[in-house]
Amino acid sequence: MKNILLLLNVLILLLVFSACEKPPTEEMELAHEMVARAENNADAVNFAGITLTRARGALNNMQIEADAKRYEAARTYAAEAISLAERAIEEGMVGAILAREEAAALNYSLLTLFEETAGAINAAGADGSLDLDVDALSAELDSARRLYNEARQDLLDENLRDSIAKNQAVRSTLSGINGRITDAAQAALGKK
Repeated sequence: MKNILLLLNVLILLLVFSACEKPPTEEMELAHEMVARAENNADAVNFAGITLTRARGALNNMQIEADAKRYEAARTYAAEAISLAERAIEEGMVGAILAREEAAALNYSLLTLFEETAGAINAAGADGSLDLDVDALSAELDSARRLYNEARQDLLDENLRDSIAKNQAVRSTLSGINGRITDAAQAALGKK
């Protein structure tokens, strides 16, 4: 009989303590706030998408656990969401710095390539033996300059991905022009 009474008392205490457990509202509110902050951070969105997605997943899991009254698990997911949101902001900041540096370096490196290409077009125009449409090459160079200027403006406006993409297209165009001039010069040498 004593064992039954002891067991009943233990069960009653367990029920009382489990009923008294409160949801981790402070932690959950902070998790929502931090994930929202990361979602509204352009650098985190642009450069730390995977980490931001993981933070959203932890936030979702937190809510599922809280709704099921598994508050310790909800607290754990809240801490994870906070940590991942902070990491997304940090990764976004680093990603933006690296992209800015890449865009600026690419933009700067094209200046020399523009000079070389313009010089090659002028030399090709002066050499009557080359089978080239120099006017078409000059028009292509002008088009590349316009795109380059757009890329520079994108860099100034912090549209880093656009700046990089446009500068890569410019580099490809300039390389193509130089390749055609080189091919024409080699063909002319073969004829002599």
